[in-house]
Amino acid sequence: MLNWRWRRPLVAVPLVALTVSAAPRTCASLTQLFITNTTITSAEEVSAGPYKPSGSRSSFKLPDFCRVVAVSRPVTDSEIHFEIWLPAPAAWNGKFEGTGNGGFSSDKSYSIMAAALNRGYATAGSDTGHEGGDLQFGVGHPEKINDWAYRAVHVMTDSAKLIVRDYYLRQPQHSYFVGCSTGGHQALSEAQRYPADYDGIVAGDPGNNRIGLIVGFLWSWEAIHKDAATPLPVAKLPMITKAAIDVCDALDGLKDGIIDDPRRCKFDPDVLLCKNGGGSNCLTAPEVDSIRKIYSGAKNPRTGERLFAGWARGTEKLWDTYFVEPNEARRNEFWRLWVFNDPAWDWRTFDFDRDVVYADSKMGVVNANDVNLKPFKARNGKLVMYHGWSDADVPPEDGVRYYEAVQHAMGGPEKTTDFFRLFMVPGMAHCAGGPGPNTFDAVGALDQWVATGKAPEKIIASHLTNGATDRTRPLCPYPQVARWKGSGSSDDAANFACVVLKDR
Repeated sequence: MLNWRWRRPLVAVPLVALTVSAAPRTCASLTQLFITNTTITSAEEVSAGPYKPSGSRSSFKLPDFCRVVAVSRPVTDSEIHFEIWLPAPAAWNGKFEGTGNGGFSSDKSYSIMAAALNRGYATAGSDTGHEGGDLQFGVGHPEKINDWAYRAVHVMTDSAKLIVRDYYLRQPQHSYFVGCSTGGHQALSEAQRYPADYDGIVAGDPGNNRIGLIVGFLWSWEAIHKDAATPLPVAKLPMITKAAIDVCDALDGLKDGIIDDPRRCKFDPDVLLCKNGGGSNCLTAPEVDSIRKIYSGAKNPRTGERLFAGWARGTEKLWDTYFVEPNEARRNEFWRLWVFNDPAWDWRTFDFDRDVVYADSKMGVVNANDVNLKPFKARNGKLVMYHGWSDADVPPEDGVRYYEAVQHAMGGPEKTTDFFRLFMVPGMAHCAGGPGPNTFDAVGALDQWVATGKAPEKIIASHLTNGATDRTRPLCPYPQVARWKGSGSSDDAANFACVVLKDR
């Protein structure tokens, strides 16, 4: 825990003796708060209305709040910028919400912070200790890699709690962390490394198996580019997705444009094989082989061991960013800059046996794969994890793998579901979007769980078109799945039940 004191005490009694009946601090006075290794650079009142944070592409309609900007330097060569948004004391719900980031980006998740503020939460976000979205920040700066990997969120959290306590003169009743993608990675890192930071955590589509994920990216890139005279064109990807959905859509008993669980889908791209050489509406034999290789996932060529999950059937039309797009240099920054320290490194030389082991030994800090969550559970922490079955960025099967590994480590499902539940989201892409219901209130479900002790038996998700809800479905705690009862609209969540399939 960080130490703190006031530069010029405003009251004679210690802060611990103050009660909620004392007058709250002013926003501006927060700049006087001293926190070890941390400087509060500004604290200003923001009036209700549209607000566009500096560097944000979007503006948000927000209530009155106090915006605190700070920087922490916990070790040499570490510089973590963060900000805390504090609702007016009368509007505060008594809780704190930390937020995560995306990719390797320094961008704060202002949209999540805005949603939290509008619900009455004090909320915070950080730049994870660097600027920009590429990996240059880590070259020659191992402490900045540590900041991104785990330290920045913890430092932000400790400092934010102290600022919240001082502003409202009481500790948050509950503290939650919310993030998706790298934010989901950060969420699991918090549960694993700092189990006392948060009472509840929402981890969405987590990229916590980070080295494995980047191995998977390279494996899939090679599948398309290494031996192909002409790589698989982006224009063919939607055709493959359509064919996969046509084959597997009805496996759950409904023809609704959604592959319920891609692991049960046996679609073979060979059905699209060109009959007469080639064409834009069919696949060549090398293209079929590359797609099969992506489905199968990365493997050790010497032992046959699976190194990382394959990408799910039905996600092909979203493969352009990581596999098909010709920006190879950006895709392989991790290997060039952080693992091999060689800007001229050639991806064609990668050894999926030797080099994976080397990366794990050298850069294992970037992973958050620890399955021992007993310390988090012992503090009565609650963890809600979700993953879209149509996620083309982080394979959903890897999310299932982590959850089942935790169950095994904890001693079985009965010792896990009382604090950790996974909700798989059919038809949802990476963190949002896709043909399935993908808008849902994971924070509300978590809050109820923490506050009442009642675990979520389902979470209702909606699909919106032009802002209007046109379909709802229940999300069920894994391994349960939602199945239509056989009557009533299949677009209404009320007509579904959560069941366990015998043939899973």
